[in-house]
Amino acid sequence: MENAIKNYEDVDSWKTIMFLYNAALKEVGTKLEILNDEFQHVHQYNPIEHIKTRVKTPESIVKKIRRYGYETSIENMVKYINDIAGVRLICSFTSDIYRLAEMIGNQSDLKVLSIKDYIKNPKASGYKSYHMLVAVPIFLSDSVVETKVEIQIRTIAMDFWASLEHKIYYKFEGNAPDYISKDLRECAQMVSTLDEKMLTLNEAIKKCLEEQEELEANEAKK
Repeated sequence: MENAIKNYEDVDSWKTIMFLYNAALKEVGTKLEILNDEFQHVHQYNPIEHIKTRVKTPESIVKKIRRYGYETSIENMVKYINDIAGVRLICSFTSDIYRLAEMIGNQSDLKVLSIKDYIKNPKASGYKSYHMLVAVPIFLSDSVVETKVEIQIRTIAMDFWASLEHKIYYKFEGNAPDYISKDLRECAQMVSTLDEKMLTLNEAIKKCLEEQEELEANEAKK
Protein backbone atom coordinates (compact mmCIF):
# COMPACT_ATOMS: atom_id res chain seq x y z
CA MET A 1 0.00 0.00 0.00
CA GLU A 2 2.96 2.32 0.57
CA ASN A 3 3.53 2.65 -3.19
CA ALA A 4 -0.06 3.72 -3.75
CA ILE A 5 0.26 6.49 -1.16
CA LYS A 6 3.11 8.23 -2.94
CA ASN A 7 0.93 8.91 -5.97
CA TYR A 8 -1.32 11.31 -4.04
CA GLU A 9 -1.05 14.69 -2.35
CA ASP A 10 -1.42 14.63 1.45
CA VAL A 11 -5.14 15.39 1.62
CA ASP A 12 -6.00 13.00 -1.18
CA SER A 13 -3.72 10.38 0.36
CA TRP A 14 -5.57 10.53 3.66
CA LYS A 15 -8.97 10.30 1.97
CA THR A 16 -7.78 7.50 -0.29
CA ILE A 17 -6.26 5.47 2.54
CA MET A 18 -9.41 5.82 4.64
CA PHE A 19 -11.43 4.75 1.60
CA LEU A 20 -9.24 1.64 1.25
CA TYR A 21 -9.61 0.68 4.90
CA ASN A 22 -13.38 1.11 4.78
CA ALA A 23 -13.50 -0.93 1.57
CA ALA A 24 -11.41 -3.66 3.23
CA LEU A 25 -13.85 -3.81 6.15
CA LYS A 26 -16.74 -4.28 3.70
CA GLU A 27 -14.88 -7.06 1.89
CA VAL A 28 -13.97 -8.94 5.07
CA GLY A 29 -17.38 -8.35 6.65
CA THR A 30 -19.14 -9.82 3.61
CA LYS A 31 -16.84 -12.87 3.61
CA LEU A 32 -17.55 -13.53 7.28
CA GLU A 33 -21.31 -13.20 6.84
CA ILE A 34 -21.18 -15.70 3.95
CA LEU A 35 -19.10 -18.14 6.02
CA ASN A 36 -21.60 -17.82 8.87
CA ASP A 37 -24.54 -18.39 6.51
CA GLU A 38 -22.83 -21.40 4.96
CA PHE A 39 -22.15 -22.88 8.38
CA GLN A 40 -25.81 -22.43 9.27
CA HIS A 41 -26.83 -24.09 5.99
CA VAL A 42 -24.53 -27.10 6.44
CA HIS A 43 -24.51 -27.57 10.22
CA GLN A 44 -27.66 -25.71 11.35
CA TYR A 45 -25.49 -23.65 13.67
CA ASN A 46 -24.10 -20.10 13.63
CA PRO A 47 -20.58 -19.83 15.10
CA ILE A 48 -20.71 -16.00 14.97
CA GLU A 49 -22.99 -14.23 17.45
CA HIS A 50 -22.05 -10.67 16.45
CA ILE A 51 -19.76 -8.89 13.98
CA LYS A 52 -18.40 -5.48 14.94
CA THR A 53 -16.35 -3.30 12.60
CA ARG A 54 -14.57 0.01 13.04
CA VAL A 55 -11.90 2.27 11.54
CA LYS A 56 -9.67 4.09 14.02
CA THR A 57 -10.19 7.83 14.35
CA PRO A 58 -7.39 10.16 13.14
CA GLU A 59 -6.72 11.15 16.77
CA SER A 60 -6.34 7.54 17.84
CA ILE A 61 -4.04 6.77 14.91
CA VAL A 62 -1.77 9.76 15.60
CA LYS A 63 -1.63 8.91 19.31
CA LYS A 64 -0.56 5.33 18.55
CA ILE A 65 2.10 6.37 16.02
CA ARG A 66 3.62 8.73 18.59
CA ARG A 67 3.48 6.05 21.28
CA TYR A 68 5.46 3.78 18.94
CA GLY A 69 8.03 6.56 18.53
CA TYR A 70 7.50 7.29 14.82
CA GLU A 71 6.98 10.55 13.00
CA THR A 72 3.35 11.26 12.17
CA SER A 73 2.89 10.56 8.47
CA ILE A 74 0.59 8.65 6.16
CA GLU A 75 3.40 6.26 5.24
CA ASN A 76 4.21 5.43 8.87
CA MET A 77 0.52 5.04 9.63
CA VAL A 78 0.11 2.38 6.93
CA LYS A 79 3.40 0.68 7.70
CA TYR A 80 3.31 0.47 11.51
CA ILE A 81 -0.34 0.63 12.62
CA ASN A 82 -1.93 -2.73 11.90
CA ASP A 83 -5.34 -2.25 13.52
CA ILE A 84 -6.61 0.85 11.69
CA ALA A 85 -9.33 -1.35 10.17
CA GLY A 86 -10.67 -3.80 12.71
CA VAL A 87 -13.25 -6.57 12.76
CA ARG A 88 -14.37 -8.23 15.96
CA LEU A 89 -16.11 -11.60 15.87
CA ILE A 90 -18.05 -12.57 18.96
CA CYS A 91 -18.66 -16.31 19.44
CA SER A 92 -20.49 -18.40 22.01
CA PHE A 93 -17.73 -20.93 22.69
CA THR A 94 -13.94 -21.10 22.56
CA SER A 95 -14.18 -23.98 20.08
CA ASP A 96 -15.90 -21.58 17.66
CA ILE A 97 -12.88 -19.27 17.77
CA TYR A 98 -10.45 -21.80 16.35
CA ARG A 99 -13.03 -23.11 13.89
CA LEU A 100 -13.54 -19.59 12.53
CA ALA A 101 -9.80 -18.89 12.44
CA GLU A 102 -9.30 -21.99 10.31
CA MET A 103 -12.13 -21.00 7.98
CA ILE A 104 -10.70 -17.50 7.55
CA GLY A 105 -7.22 -18.88 6.92
CA ASN A 106 -8.60 -21.08 4.15
CA GLN A 107 -9.92 -18.12 2.15
CA SER A 108 -7.75 -18.05 -0.98
CA ASP A 109 -7.94 -14.29 -1.48
CA LEU A 110 -7.07 -13.41 2.11
CA LYS A 111 -3.40 -13.43 3.07
CA VAL A 112 -2.76 -14.14 6.76
CA LEU A 113 0.13 -11.89 7.79
CA SER A 114 0.34 -12.78 11.48
CA ILE A 115 -1.50 -14.53 14.31
CA LYS A 116 -1.47 -13.71 18.02
CA ASP A 117 -3.19 -16.27 20.22
CA TYR A 118 -3.93 -14.50 23.50
CA ILE A 119 -6.21 -17.37 24.52
CA LYS A 120 -3.43 -19.91 24.89
CA ASN A 121 -1.05 -17.12 25.93
CA PRO A 122 -3.07 -14.43 27.76
CA LYS A 123 -1.62 -10.97 28.38
CA ALA A 124 -0.42 -10.15 31.90
CA SER A 125 -3.63 -8.18 32.45
CA GLY A 126 -5.70 -11.32 31.85
CA TYR A 127 -6.78 -10.26 28.35
CA LYS A 128 -7.81 -13.12 26.09
CA SER A 129 -8.61 -12.99 22.38
CA TYR A 130 -7.44 -14.47 19.08
CA HIS A 131 -5.95 -11.91 16.69
CA MET A 132 -5.40 -12.39 12.97
CA LEU A 133 -3.81 -9.75 10.75
CA VAL A 134 -4.89 -10.30 7.16
CA ALA A 135 -4.37 -8.50 3.86
CA VAL A 136 -7.36 -8.24 1.54
CA PRO A 137 -7.04 -7.14 -2.11
CA ILE A 138 -9.07 -4.04 -2.96
CA PHE A 139 -9.73 -3.82 -6.68
CA LEU A 140 -9.72 -0.22 -7.88
CA SER A 141 -10.37 1.01 -11.42
CA ASP A 142 -6.66 1.05 -12.27
CA SER A 143 -4.92 -1.02 -9.59
CA VAL A 144 -5.19 -3.60 -6.82
CA VAL A 145 -4.13 -2.57 -3.32
CA GLU A 146 -3.64 -5.10 -0.53
CA THR A 147 -5.06 -3.54 2.63
CA LYS A 148 -4.52 -4.73 6.21
CA VAL A 149 -7.39 -5.67 8.50
CA GLU A 150 -7.08 -6.94 12.06
CA ILE A 151 -9.61 -9.64 12.99
CA GLN A 152 -10.23 -10.26 16.68
CA ILE A 153 -12.14 -13.40 17.63
CA ARG A 154 -13.40 -13.86 21.18
CA THR A 155 -16.28 -15.30 23.19
CA ILE A 156 -19.12 -13.21 24.59
CA ALA A 157 -17.56 -13.51 28.05
CA MET A 158 -14.10 -12.47 26.81
CA ASP A 159 -15.61 -9.49 25.02
CA PHE A 160 -17.52 -8.42 28.14
CA TRP A 161 -14.31 -8.49 30.19
CA ALA A 162 -12.23 -6.73 27.51
CA SER A 163 -14.80 -3.95 27.09
CA LEU A 164 -14.86 -3.22 30.81
CA GLU A 165 -11.06 -3.40 31.07
CA HIS A 166 -10.73 -0.90 28.21
CA LYS A 167 -13.14 1.53 29.87
CA ILE A 168 -11.42 1.24 33.24
CA TYR A 169 -7.90 1.75 31.88
CA TYR A 170 -9.11 4.59 29.65
CA LYS A 171 -10.39 6.42 32.73
CA PHE A 172 -7.06 5.94 34.49
CA GLU A 173 -5.08 6.62 31.27
CA GLY A 174 -3.36 3.25 31.60
CA ASN A 175 -2.31 3.76 35.23
CA ALA A 176 -5.00 1.97 37.19
CA PRO A 177 -4.30 1.24 40.90
CA ASP A 178 -2.79 -2.16 41.66
CA TYR A 179 -5.87 -3.43 43.48
CA ILE A 180 -8.04 -2.73 40.41
CA SER A 181 -5.58 -4.55 38.12
CA LYS A 182 -5.59 -7.47 40.56
CA ASP A 183 -9.39 -7.62 40.62
CA LEU A 184 -9.48 -7.48 36.82
CA ARG A 185 -7.10 -10.45 36.61
CA GLU A 186 -9.31 -12.37 39.02
CA CYS A 187 -12.35 -11.55 36.88
CA ALA A 188 -10.44 -12.74 33.80
CA GLN A 189 -9.94 -16.10 35.52
CA MET A 190 -13.66 -16.25 36.30
CA VAL A 191 -14.39 -15.58 32.63
CA SER A 192 -12.06 -18.42 31.60
CA THR A 193 -13.77 -20.78 34.04
CA LEU A 194 -17.19 -19.71 32.74
CA ASP A 195 -16.12 -20.30 29.11
CA GLU A 196 -14.79 -23.76 29.99
CA LYS A 197 -17.98 -24.73 31.83
CA MET A 198 -20.24 -23.43 29.07
CA LEU A 199 -18.25 -25.36 26.45
CA THR A 200 -18.47 -28.53 28.54
CA LEU A 201 -22.21 -27.98 28.99
CA ASN A 202 -22.69 -27.44 25.25
CA GLU A 203 -20.82 -30.66 24.45
CA ALA A 204 -22.96 -32.54 26.99
CA ILE A 205 -26.16 -31.15 25.43
CA LYS A 206 -25.01 -32.15 21.92
CA LYS A 207 -24.18 -35.66 23.12
CA CYS A 208 -27.54 -35.96 24.88
CA LEU A 209 -29.42 -34.88 21.74
CA GLU A 210 -27.43 -37.29 19.57
CA GLU A 211 -28.25 -40.17 21.90
CA GLN A 212 -31.91 -39.16 21.91
CA GLU A 213 -32.00 -39.05 18.09
CA GLU A 214 -30.31 -42.44 17.91
CA LEU A 215 -32.81 -43.89 20.37
CA GLU A 216 -35.75 -42.48 18.40
CA ALA A 217 -34.31 -43.86 15.15
CA ASN A 218 -33.96 -47.31 16.70
CA GLU A 219 -37.52 -47.14 18.01
CA ALA A 220 -38.79 -46.17 14.55
CA LYS A 221 -37.14 -49.27 13.03
CA LYS A 222 -39.01 -51.62 15.34
